[in-house]
Amino acid sequence: MYIARHAAPDDLAVVGQLLHDFNTEFDDPTPGADWLTARVGDLLDDDDTSVIIAGEPPAAVAVVRYRKALWSDGQEAYLSELYVVPQLRGQGIGTIVMEAVLVDALERGTDDMSIGVDEIDHDARRFYERLGFTNRSDDGLMFYYEKDL
Repeated sequence: MYIARHAAPDDLAVVGQLLHDFNTEFDDPTPGADWLTARVGDLLDDDDTSVIIAGEPPAAVAVVRYRKALWSDGQEAYLSELYVVPQLRGQGIGTIVMEAVLVDALERGTDDMSIGVDEIDHDARRFYERLGFTNRSDDGLMFYYEKDL
């Protein structure tokens, strides 16, 4: 049985490594585990980021960014990253992490959580839909756009 918890300062190196491994696995650019370790530490110094881990040693990580909502008095959250090491996928650790993420979000007064998922990532889409996430567009797919500045 896996237990999810907030990452502590002693966990930062493994969080940085997990995030690096995530990008490496999917051939996305990464600034490296050491840089990510330092950056996560900086983000945790503010109250707008939450990092949830599970496993011993940690084998799953979620990073959530919070901000004040525009359309309510609450907060809105963006699930920036969720990663489970490949050999543990399908064993429930991702669900345990996401349940802890959702509890944390509710405790923070969050009204809405969003995540960007690639259209072709059917497993991730099924996972989030099983947890109650929906594509809210009535006329087809919603698209997530970004621009490097």
